[in-house]
Amino acid sequence: MPVDLNDYFNKKSGGSGGNGGGGNNPVPNFEPPEFLKNLGKKAGFLYVLIAVVVVLVIAKPFVIINSGEMGIKATAGKFDPTPMNPGFHLFIPFLQNIFIVDTKVRIMNYTSTSEQEATQRGSGIKNKNAISVLDSRGLPVSIDLTVQYKLEPTTAPQTIATWGMAWEDKIINPVVRDVTRNVVGQYPAEELPLQRNAIAAKIDQQIRKNINAQPGRPVQLLTVQLRKIILPQKIKDQIEIVQIAKQQVEKTKYEVEQANQEAYKKAALATGDANARKIKAKGQASAVKIEADANSYANIEIAKSITPNLLKLRQIEVQGQFNDALKVNRDAKIFLTPGGAVPNIWVDTKDTRKTVSANK
Repeated sequence: MPVDLNDYFNKKSGGSGGNGGGGNNPVPNFEPPEFLKNLGKKAGFLYVLIAVVVVLVIAKPFVIINSGEMGIKATAGKFDPTPMNPGFHLFIPFLQNIFIVDTKVRIMNYTSTSEQEATQRGSGIKNKNAISVLDSRGLPVSIDLTVQYKLEPTTAPQTIATWGMAWEDKIINPVVRDVTRNVVGQYPAEELPLQRNAIAAKIDQQIRKNINAQPGRPVQLLTVQLRKIILPQKIKDQIEIVQIAKQQVEKTKYEVEQANQEAYKKAALATGDANARKIKAKGQASAVKIEADANSYANIEIAKSITPNLLKLRQIEVQGQFNDALKVNRDAKIFLTPGGAVPNIWVDTKDTRKTVSANK
């Protein structure tokens, strides 16, 4: 029953006067504030309001979904097929639950123990142990991979209902490990570094094929990166020996090629020099032949030009010279040189003996 505060304060005031020693000191009349006068009448409503606030704080019938997230509503354990977009949403406490899932790009690293980093909560990065593989001869090999993927928002409710909140460990991880083992296991360990690009392409292709074959295509696979191939130390040593041998062979080939080039250069120079001398000799021979031909031609032409009349003329001219010589020196001796066409004239003088040639 509500309590009347006015009666309470009136009784309190009267009682104090009786106890104060005969009422000699009157107690002033106290008037409570107006809101306290009506507090008793409104106390029920206030209690209800406080109870509602307490229930709201404890039950929290609302949720705020951030960008890059998706809400999935479950009513009495049944998932709503329509995802909840980012924003403010209300739900019925104790009857409905809201599961928030990350739809941003996520990364799963498969790395060796020495390179593992602690997975930060909410970072979207999960670190796994490197994938152990047996090559075609049964030798152990470790593969480091990085896979980027994201949850498909439109089918997120069905994905969570089927696979649960640990969906990536059930969808991504098994497929990546299985495909990597199947692809790498086809090669001997020493060929893995040489076939790195082909192996990376096959792993990417097979993982995409298997992920996309999942019912409802729950995941968008973005990239698959083959980061490292870790071989046994024995295989590394063998590869190093082979590489050194190949480098030595390449060096020898280079040196042989250099020697061949030098030999070709010298041969070309010698051939060029020989050709030059040959050309020069041909030129000289041609010049001699041309000169001989010219002399021969000249002689032929001269021979053609000697006619009987010309010979008679020359004879007359010589005879005239004989006469002139005899006029000067009557003791001159005249004789013919055998085979000669023009006689030689010897002139005797009193002081010295002179020889005069009348050749023309």
